[in-house]
Amino acid sequence: MTLTERAEKAVEMKNSGRYNCAQAVTAALADQTGLSEEQLKQISAGFCAGMGNLEATCGALIGAAMIMGLKSEGKGTLGITKQLQEEFGRRSGSIKCKELKTVTEGKPLCSCEDCVRNAVHIYGEVMGL
Repeated sequence: MTLTERAEKAVEMKNSGRYNCAQAVTAALADQTGLSEEQLKQISAGFCAGMGNLEATCGALIGAAMIMGLKSEGKGTLGITKQLQEEFGRRSGSIKCKELKTVTEGKPLCSCEDCVRNAVHIYGEVMGL
């Protein structure tokens, strides 16, 4: 599966109403880990809406960082997560859910779909997928 196909799979999951942003990203990247899609969905359940309160880090970004930690087995994860965070901020305009969802000129800074898409793409780019 290509990176673009993975990203679109994550967007479809998010739009299905059965996955939040973090769950969609972790599930779309499940094969990068030793865990099942269902286990990842459960682990990432509380990380939607900026850690559940629209104030903190985007759930899609958190989901990608979780997968990075599993894939790297915790070795060098801080550095690669920093790369993920910085690039996500550049592409999306912020890393905070509240700012990403702020509507100006009739649309949010970055839609949930685009945040999910960005997180999967950046994960793949940083991890050489």
